[in-house]
Amino acid sequence: MNNETLKGEWNQLKGSVKQKWADLTDDDLTHIDGSRDKLVGRLQERSGRTKEEVEREVDDWRRENDY
Repeated sequence: MNNETLKGEWNQLKGSVKQKWADLTDDDLTHIDGSRDKLVGRLQERSGRTKEEVEREVDDWRRENDY
């Protein structure tokens, strides 16, 4: 799935994102608006982990859930 598909299906994916990363707020989800880069950025801010670690986690989540 490409980034445009993630953005196009964002409303359906919000619940799954909220389950996976419960520390994200509703405002975060609104800001992210389906952008992989914004998701990675917010998760990096919240966790303090490296961009590479967060990108790997997001990509694994997308693969596991066919997003």
